[in-house]
Amino acid sequence: MTAAGTLTIDNARIWTATDDEIVDGAIHVRDGIVEAITDAGALDGRPVLDARERVVIPGLVDAHFHAYGIGLDMLVMEATPLSYVTAKATKRLGGALRRGFTTVRDVAGGDIGLQRAIDEGLIAGPRYLFTGPALSQTGGHGDPRPGDLAVDTCCHHTSEVVDGVEPLRVAVRERFRTGAHAIKIMTSGGVISLTDPLRIPQYSPEEVRAVCDEAIRRGSYVAAHAYSPEAIVHSVTNGVRSIEHGNLLDAATAQVMARSGALLVPTLATYDAMDRRVDEIGLTPVQKAKNLEVLDHGKRAIDIAAEEGVTIGFGTDLMGDLEDDQLQGLRLQHEVMGTAGVLRAATRGNAELLGDDRVGRLGEGSFADLVILARDPFDEPDALWDPADDARDVVLNGIPFGARTS
Repeated sequence: MTAAGTLTIDNARIWTATDDEIVDGAIHVRDGIVEAITDAGALDGRPVLDARERVVIPGLVDAHFHAYGIGLDMLVMEATPLSYVTAKATKRLGGALRRGFTTVRDVAGGDIGLQRAIDEGLIAGPRYLFTGPALSQTGGHGDPRPGDLAVDTCCHHTSEVVDGVEPLRVAVRERFRTGAHAIKIMTSGGVISLTDPLRIPQYSPEEVRAVCDEAIRRGSYVAAHAYSPEAIVHSVTNGVRSIEHGNLLDAATAQVMARSGALLVPTLATYDAMDRRVDEIGLTPVQKAKNLEVLDHGKRAIDIAAEEGVTIGFGTDLMGDLEDDQLQGLRLQHEVMGTAGVLRAATRGNAELLGDDRVGRLGEGSFADLVILARDPFDEPDALWDPADDARDVVLNGIPFGARTS
């Protein structure tokens, strides 16, 4: 972020994410960093944003976001000119920021040009971390080709088919050369892909290990799309750190995750949205059946992970026009974890995943990324997700986005 603000958010009720208490006071920001939290009052004559006794929380983190995920037809999405895809991505990023997601991790897409445009203020968007195109085996979740047509993909906006240990090493190195935060790999079937069974693990152990070896030596990590216990164990035992979705998780598999320090990023919003809006998006019978299977198990997987001591994050995975359901992910995860639990997942849990203690909390040395809610979510949880509740102010890097200072 190139632009950084200096201000005081006064008259606030603050949830810092370091504990579950709300404290009254003022947040003092210098050059985009929280300098201190005090009882009240501005410092050094700096501008003041009056929170009007509303609840202030750290900026939310969506750890499973797709800026380039402009539709649900994977082949069409990959073949669409990147200039158009990028224009749609700017709308998706701006919408996420307005909802209070001040950091997103783009797993399966994005590139250094989009990140640079955000950093230079050319487009409005959250802090942006990307993996570049996800890696998929031939016939895997990221292979968009239907089995009954002899077609190929011309572009790799969100996924790239790469087979074999050495080609995978080159692909990982290229992603890090061009600014990737982490690496995304497909290690099980998916809902909207047509040619891969949901539960069967993908990629060989040797291929997964090669990807993870390259990422770990770079000081990074690998996130894996994985649903079934078989695919999750296959991923984690070969070096994967972040399990995306994980809907079919069982207790024994959660124990493997906990022992290895792997994290879970649930994405309940996407299955709920596809189920409720099925007529709008036109899923095939195969896609409908897959979606129902993971929808039924997703909340239980979060319960199991929590019981076994797995760190839980938060993601949404919304494609196309479903993006406007982003806040509904908070509602769905709240049904399992409660207000404090879902807030921790979308702040501290995701900060642990990203490896950046400046994100997901409010306190000395943290980024001045925050959301001022209209109501107290501990008394009225729907303050987190109610789309009619438009009295929400967002501050990114110390600069109000849709808020007024005096």
